[in-house]
Amino acid sequence: MSSHSVGSAGRGATIRLFAGPYVELDGQRLEIPEGSKRLIAFVALQHGRVERRHIAGTLWPFCDECRAQGNLRSALWRLKKAGIDLFTTDKWAVTLYEGIRVDVQEVSAWADRLLLDDPGPDDFKFIRHGVEALNLLPGWYDDWIILERERLRQRVLHALEALSHRLVHLGALADAVEAALYAVDIEPLRESAQRALIEVHLAEGNWVEAHRVFTAYRKLTRSELGVEPTSALAELIYPKVASGRGDHRPSHVYVARQPDPQVAI
Repeated sequence: MSSHSVGSAGRGATIRLFAGPYVELDGQRLEIPEGSKRLIAFVALQHGRVERRHIAGTLWPFCDECRAQGNLRSALWRLKKAGIDLFTTDKWAVTLYEGIRVDVQEVSAWADRLLLDDPGPDDFKFIRHGVEALNLLPGWYDDWIILERERLRQRVLHALEALSHRLVHLGALADAVEAALYAVDIEPLRESAQRALIEVHLAEGNWVEAHRVFTAYRKLTRSELGVEPTSALAELIYPKVASGRGDHRPSHVYVARQPDPQVAI
């Protein structure tokens, strides 16, 4: 076993699934044998003990049960041969050793703290890491990966919006703009993300910036979806602009428009 092999306790090792998979130990990157990558990714995403039958049936769905179990044993053997010993195994299940970290779990925990309104001091510095989390196992299109990728994407988006609101409350408006911009960049058509960005600009007193964001979003929803933003979003903008001029919002400024039922989709 090399000096950078993962020992049986797995202490200090991190499974990296973002732009991975690979294993990180003491700052060194350990490459996973090709035939074992899907095994590590699948077990790491299950957050606990995983039945061998479930692993084999999911990773090798077109093999009979005997062949699928054989493939699982081969994948485990390749890992040990490469000095990457991450699992405790028995006749029925595979489990990660305690103490092994998984980057997906770290980002999920970050999102949970923000959504529960219980962030720690370091959570406000985690914005960029949350965005990088969306690069989960790029190029993989297994159903279980697509589902996890979308689940994580939604959690990160909600967390970024919550973070932006929290930072506005704390008066950290520059960081709040950054969090909201990341959410908008991830999903430009997401109205709640656009709303978070507009609200930060309004909190700064930058009504022109807020209006510019709304106008760009309105053009986007018109061209992509054939609909207008909601009236609730428009109400954030036009009352502010109108009161700033000392007059009333003109009735022609914003008219909600629904999709044309005659237009084929």
